[in-house]
Amino acid sequence: MSRLDPAWLDVQYNNRARIPEHPGIFERWAKASAHAREQSSCRIDVPYGEGPNETLDVFPAAQADAPVFVFIHGGWWRSLDKRDHSFIAPAFTQAGAMVVVPNYALCPSVSIETIALQMTRALAWTFRHAAQFGGNPQRIVVAGHSAGGHLAAMLLCCRWLQVGLDLPERLVGSALSISGLFDLGPVCQTPFLQADLQLTSASANRLSPALFAPPTGTLYATVGANESEEFLRQNTLIREAWGERAVPVCEAVPGTNHLDVLHELADPQARLHGLALQLLGLTRKVFA
Repeated sequence: MSRLDPAWLDVQYNNRARIPEHPGIFERWAKASAHAREQSSCRIDVPYGEGPNETLDVFPAAQADAPVFVFIHGGWWRSLDKRDHSFIAPAFTQAGAMVVVPNYALCPSVSIETIALQMTRALAWTFRHAAQFGGNPQRIVVAGHSAGGHLAAMLLCCRWLQVGLDLPERLVGSALSISGLFDLGPVCQTPFLQADLQLTSASANRLSPALFAPPTGTLYATVGANESEEFLRQNTLIREAWGERAVPVCEAVPGTNHLDVLHELADPQARLHGLALQLLGLTRKVFA
């Protein structure tokens, strides 16, 4: 079937339809996230701007000069919330990182372009305030899941001096994309998304990292091995587009789908967690 057949695209990209157990997974995330906020030292709903949903949660590092792990949630740029993803933080703060989980406004009330710009403000805030929470602003790593993986790749390509003259040229030197989207051409033709995302061919091209010049930084591209053909294609596409220098890791995580792949990020003993630690310059703790 054609890659641009609307019915086929819906099957490829509608992950909730592909994963009937998704309500249970979301409930697991919510419970684990509530527990993480209750049991951790954290600052919730800190403003990073004045626009809609421009707040973030900070999980401080235990010691100064820690690397900073910024995690951007997914949900097709139109659903979910940072509060659903606090469960990512504990394994990283325990490993020695500061963690930031930003929110953003959701489509269709805003465009994907607006969300990308919100993330630049969230990262600028992180650079300016990291030291207050034990973080080293020179050691920022951005990770994102699904739509968040797209945003992480966008941030790797950002011209930071245009965001703020006080910012370094390479504010984000490395990023981890989990089930990311790098070619928005098919997405703008996917029926169940069209009304909310309001993408045109022109805006899809403008927002597709695979069409950008390769960044000077490093992207690790990962995807669940049990995901759809299109998500697997998206993951290999960014390696093909940017090359092995910019994308030295391009992997499918065995036995995982589009949602439970995130459990591997939060598991201190999983390879995906280890890849994130590698980017952060941290060593994995040895468990008895």
